Amino acid sequence: MSTAPVKERAYLVGLDHGQNGLMTEEESLRELGRLARTAGTVVVGQSVQRRPHPDPATYVGSGKLEEIKSARERTNYSLVVFDEQLSPAQQLRLESALEVKVLDRSALILDIFASRARTREARLQVELAQHEYLLPRLRGQWQHLERMEGAVGLRGPGETQLETDRRLIGQRIARLKREIDAVRRQRALHRRRRTREGVPVVALVGYTNAGKSSLLRTLAGAEVLAADTLFATLDPLTRRVGLPGNETILVTDTVGFIQKLPTQLISAFRATLEELESADLLLHVVDATSPAIEAQWATVMETLDGLGLAEKPMLAVLNKADGLTRNDGEPVTSEADLTRVEVTSPAPGAALLVSAVEGWGIDALRRRLAFELFGVRPEVSTLA
Repeated sequence: MSTAPVKERAYLVGLDHGQNGLMTEEESLRELGRLARTAGTVVVGQSVQRRPHPDPATYVGSGKLEEIKSARERTNYSLVVFDEQLSPAQQLRLESALEVKVLDRSALILDIFASRARTREARLQVELAQHEYLLPRLRGQWQHLERMEGAVGLRGPGETQLETDRRLIGQRIARLKREIDAVRRQRALHRRRRTREGVPVVALVGYTNAGKSSLLRTLAGAEVLAADTLFATLDPLTRRVGLPGNETILVTDTVGFIQKLPTQLISAFRATLEELESADLLLHVVDATSPAIEAQWATVMETLDGLGLAEKPMLAVLNKADGLTRNDGEPVTSEADLTRVEVTSPAPGAALLVSAVEGWGIDALRRRLAFELFGVRPEVSTLA
């Protein structure tokens, strides 16, 4: 008999209310499915409701809620995941009505980050985000006391435990923030040391799974974790990269962005994202094969703007060219085929077309970086 844990069966729910962000609800729900699978679940079904605004009590309307309940007989789901952040009250009512665990997109992303955290720094940042997400949802952890016979007599212990938990979590949050501040100071020392050395720093940014880690590995020729999965790496990783003209730069990979990223994560990962502030150039890596390329570009730019980095010098790179087709409809099979590909770039200026996996376009990228950072004149074909 297999001893492997049984995977949870996830049912996805989306709401098309005309304000879903930069992606269509179909694209967003497709991405939610990838998140659910990354978290280790099996997606067994999904449902979308169109209405002007979310229901304040249960997010979806009563009719859609009954439809979701009846879908359990057909799909045998054990978990329902909603595509936007639920209020604590909505989550409680939904769990009571559906009688299964209910998560929202934020909780799912936090869970993935927790499973990906490897270093002490990443674990500190993820734990802080989890506690800040949990704090307003504590009351639901003690709701069972109110449903017991003689609940009036049990309110005291419940309220006492609730306040105890709040105090303990508050103390833990304060401690985590102090430890993360120490990490920020240490990183600041490293950045000042790099500045004194006079070596330019290029920071890779982009939507999750755009291929940033693969690009760093190809540029640096070193072992860097790269996987076809969401949020494969959380910790910033810096490698030395040689350029034409015997020039040298440092390239730093940072955590990927995603639409509807929980605000707790942006706040907690500020120590990591500060690496972007000291960069001389941002290298925006874009998945050229993504059907949501425009929305992904806009999401990254919106996040950078929120971090005060929208005016940083930036170079766009369209990655995964090995997954494109030529103008004649045939698949791209060599670097020479890159001149026979037309891709509508979301970047306002010129963008480079590369394949980090195959190594295509990498020499052109090195020459372009040498020009941008040292004035070494390249001969680079660009994609408008």
